[in-house]
Amino acid sequence: MKNIEIRELSDKELTARIKVERSGMNKMILGHAISPVDNPNIIKENKKLIARLLTEQKKRQLATVQ
Repeated sequence: MKNIEIRELSDKELTARIKVERSGMNKMILGHAISPVDNPNIIKENKKLIARLLTEQKKRQLATVQ
């Protein structure tokens, strides 16, 4: 998901997407502990996506405060 797509999400969609990505990340990490993932870079990319989503959410929260 690109940053442009993230900015187009509504606040509710953003919060829901964060929850979905975090749960998927947890499943992926647990699955990787049991049997290795074919491409471990997927885990890194998922972490970056979650960070971008959280950054946009925080940016919106700060914009409403000011």
